[in-house]
Amino acid sequence: MLSWIAAKNLFWLGKDMPGAAHFAFLVISIFFAAVTFLQFVVEFEDAALWDWEDKGKSVSQLRLDLELAEERRILEARRLTPSPVERQASYKERTPAEVDRLRRESRYYRRVHLWMQWLLFFCSAGITAITAWYDPPQPGKGVLIVLGFTITVITGAIGYFKPRERAFNLQQTADSIEQNVTALDLGIAPYVQTEAANLELFATTVENMRVEQRKREQQLDQPHQGRQEVV
Repeated sequence: MLSWIAAKNLFWLGKDMPGAAHFAFLVISIFFAAVTFLQFVVEFEDAALWDWEDKGKSVSQLRLDLELAEERRILEARRLTPSPVERQASYKERTPAEVDRLRRESRYYRRVHLWMQWLLFFCSAGITAITAWYDPPQPGKGVLIVLGFTITVITGAIGYFKPRERAFNLQQTADSIEQNVTALDLGIAPYVQTEAANLELFATTVENMRVEQRKREQQLDQPHQGRQEVV
């Protein structure tokens, strides 16, 4: 409804709004009203469209059930705890998923960094173009203020969040873990011992890499002075 009123005052102030626009806003308003009504019915009506599985249980009872289930899980895990070699083999099988996760996060931060850089380029070029086009910079003064504010915010965000450095560290860790997985599968150095020794060395190496990755992320979260003290 507010969008309907805003569109009328912005585009058709002092004149009649077209019937097609009225009809479009009317249809959208009816749709959202129907969806809101359905949501209230599902949430608050006793005879809802379906019954909730835990309906009638108190929060304290749910917490007690969760604690009991956790205790049963711990007892069962202790009874069925596999040998270290089996756990290391299972760890090795889960490593490709960890590599995929690191690569996805690396691509995400790389895309964020690229979008920020392109936005900086366009804003900087826009300031130069508008300043050259308007002399004095009117009516482009407001646009210049917005572009300058955007550049300041993006520059501060890049310096604080450091998406490029995060993407590089994640990609480097993923490549190192993948290299160790390949070496273990091929039986090449440093995995040239027995299977149990190779699995133990592999698990130790990968865990050290993950610890180093977490340390690098923590260093990126620290202020510049704090990072110098850590180094």
